[in-house]
Amino acid sequence: MKRSALYWAYLMLLAGVCGHASSEFVAKLTGVVGPELTVWRFMIGGMGLVTVSLIWPSSRNLLEPLRKDGVPIIALSILGMTAAQLLFHWALDYATVIQVATLVTTMPIIVVVVNRIVNKVPISTPKLISGLGALAGVIFLITDGYLSQVLADASVIGMFLALSCGALGAIYIVLSKPFFVKYGAIRMTTYTFALGFFVLWPFVGLVWGIWVDPATLFDRPMDNALAIITLGVWNTTIGFVLWLGGLALVPDTGRANYMFFLKPVIAAILAVWILNEPITLAQGLAILAVTGCVAAEVFWEEIVGMIKRRSKA
Repeated sequence: MKRSALYWAYLMLLAGVCGHASSEFVAKLTGVVGPELTVWRFMIGGMGLVTVSLIWPSSRNLLEPLRKDGVPIIALSILGMTAAQLLFHWALDYATVIQVATLVTTMPIIVVVVNRIVNKVPISTPKLISGLGALAGVIFLITDGYLSQVLADASVIGMFLALSCGALGAIYIVLSKPFFVKYGAIRMTTYTFALGFFVLWPFVGLVWGIWVDPATLFDRPMDNALAIITLGVWNTTIGFVLWLGGLALVPDTGRANYMFFLKPVIAAILAVWILNEPITLAQGLAILAVTGCVAAEVFWEEIVGMIKRRSKA
């Protein structure tokens, strides 16, 4: 893969991470509980993705992939990303934004493990070092005033749901990559949300007794309605296409997924911007640790080459 194309792929990933990192805050602004919000997100996001697919020439044929690989595509869409998103929004009913954002960030580590089991991809030294280093930064972030809060409010359920979301998301990323390469990120992401909606709507209605009515979108404060729309358009339609598309373009999925460690860092920055919370020294150090490890993983070859050249000089 050409270096310029690789950088564009990582730029797509970074934009996708920004979409992921802001989703917790946008979700809180909606004023809607987790399971119901998941239905709204899949409804609006699914419609947006279908529109994008029909506009984009190479993705207009949405039926052909389903005829050829319908069973695995539908199974991965529903049991993978749809279930993961339900757990994600459900977790926000129990845990804080920072807790969920941080715990979901375990996804890249699980991707490496799943990739090792499924595709026999070895866990290289740079992956191990950068992964452990970035995880240390994430732990540093979550223990800065949040660990005591976790233990005090007994948000174990939310933590479990967030970790389960990360695990399902990782499995989906690894198993669906061949289909993303074959059919493209736009179509595959469209299947996830468009098909997922038709499963989520009756499921949430039967289990929680919440039957989402599209006509009631604006039967709430305008700020809440706009937040729901933002979650569907920016955090879903745009964010997921950029994120999953970038993952499909890069040659090493495990390596690229370490970009996801930027998620809690961006969440902390948004906490300052939106919630007016100051960044503590521990949070600042965590940000440096996480961003440094991600940069080291992305530019590992360049760093090693520079060290070798200096050692020979």
